[in-house]
Amino acid sequence: QVQLVESGGGLVQPGGSLRLSCAASGSIFSVNTMGWWRRFPGKERESVATMTASGTTEYVDSVKGRFTTSRDNTKNTVYLQMNSLKSEDTAVYYCYYFGLGLKTWGQGTQVTVSS
Repeated sequence: QVQLVESGGGLVQPGGSLRLSCAASGSIFSVNTMGWWRRFPGKERESVATMTASGTTEYVDSVKGRFTTSRDNTKNTVYLQMNSLKSEDTAVYYCYYFGLGLKTWGQGTQVTVSS
């Protein structure tokens, strides 16, 4: 089993920055994908960013140029650096780990962008 612990959410003003972290522990398979989804206040969800263990990344169009995901494989941790935040980025952000056909989710962290 894999466990994920997220941190780094909070309240930030428009234009500000936040960095989310997601640490994985347990039975980590070397070939895996980690990433981030978010759930908006109206309950719609979308994939924000993904990163394979080899470093391939993908982003939803709405965050390209503003968000960057990275990972430290020695710590089994994935990060989401969010810059130039907008009110429409307000959501609960969930990290996930996908390996050996199984997907595990973090507990979620609230990001609120408001003045």
